[in-house]
Amino acid sequence: MSGRESPVTVREAAAHEYAEAGRVTAEAYHQFVVDGDDDWHEYLEAIADVEGRADRTTILVALDDDRIVGSATLELFDRVEVEDDPTLHPEESHIRMLGVHPDARRRGVARALVDACFERARHEGKTYMTLHTTERMRVAQDMYEALRFERLDDRVFPDGFVLLTYRRAID
Repeated sequence: MSGRESPVTVREAAAHEYAEAGRVTAEAYHQFVVDGDDDWHEYLEAIADVEGRADRTTILVALDDDRIVGSATLELFDRVEVEDDPTLHPEESHIRMLGVHPDARRRGVARALVDACFERARHEGKTYMTLHTTERMRVAQDMYEALRFERLDDRVFPDGFVLLTYRRAID
């Protein structure tokens, strides 16, 4: 997708790496927690629980030498949360919980993870990628728009929480 060399290696996580991948990714999201927002604290726990979703999703890790500096969860056939999320369309893949440790940002790690998600989805015969982000994650929005994702209708929950929805064809 990007054509530039990545400073990291991205591959599927091994089971013994799940805890560290979860810790690193939760650390990446920690800056978005607002005092008194229990939902975000619960979400950090869910992000850290890579092992709890690895049986139904693909977990990709970004490594700088042997150090995990980021990860992404890729839904190819099943969702992380089956009861709350609509079923994946047969041609759809969906990126979840993409995060880069604060010390490794601005080095192309997130982009390398997105590229790897596209490559894996393409290999599985998927034709489009979707993802959600929040209004708080402005840098992520900028990256997705730079990567030619287009905005779709927001997903608004009964409590008023909004997820911004993005989609891009897998070319």
